[in-house]
Amino acid sequence: MSEVSTKGNILQRFSLDGKIALVTGSSRGIGLSLARALAEAGALVVLNGRNEEQLGVARRQLHDLGLSMETECFDVTDEVAVEESIQRIESSLGPIDILINNAGMQRRVPLTDVELSTWQEVLNTNLTSAFLVGRTVARGMISRQRGKIINIGSVQSSLARPSIAPYASSKGAMVMLTRSMCAEWSADNIQVNAIAPGYFNTELTRALVDDEEFSRWLCQRTPANRWGRVEELQGMAVMLASEASSFITGQVMYVDGGMTAVV
Repeated sequence: MSEVSTKGNILQRFSLDGKIALVTGSSRGIGLSLARALAEAGALVVLNGRNEEQLGVARRQLHDLGLSMETECFDVTDEVAVEESIQRIESSLGPIDILINNAGMQRRVPLTDVELSTWQEVLNTNLTSAFLVGRTVARGMISRQRGKIINIGSVQSSLARPSIAPYASSKGAMVMLTRSMCAEWSADNIQVNAIAPGYFNTELTRALVDDEEFSRWLCQRTPANRWGRVEELQGMAVMLASEASSFITGQVMYVDGGMTAVV
């Protein structure tokens, strides 16, 4: 049985000093915000994406804030690229202590019109990537008997809406992937949890934010009566990445302004 340190005061247990973190899909939006939070808590963070130029812009933005960042450009749906890139990260920087599986995409199409290629593209990006990166990183975590994995779900992990069946299916499955990782790896002192955001104002939701009718419906549907701000996900990410969450595993943390709590 692995021992869990309880030394230091509570604030020290939230520190990520000396930790190495990989955040997939972190060149913008929620991923970039979470990467910033981990870095502010002391971690050396590796940004990931498929666009080298976008990664460079994100890295410069965070460097301008005095935060130390590295980048690793690879496709999280490519098994060979995942294994090679993680080996490169760990060879150059050290073992990955924290993984956030954030890479994701959306395609809004009525279910009867969804092409098989679209279905597969969304599931590969949102779900299979978390399996591939999680499996590869976990092998090292198991050998070291420590690690933190955070999978990014959604309110659509439990709530459906028209025209987003591939996305909702992938995010529902992310919950069971999280629980399966918990079932297999918790005895190795690896805590695996999911953060399920509600509706947040990001580049990817800009069309919905600008849609007055949808925004009005969303605010009425959400007890907090507003869209979320990406920085409001940061505290949960730091907590789940830190020793403060050493006995929390297999859980889905909804950060949604109360949306999933009411009808």
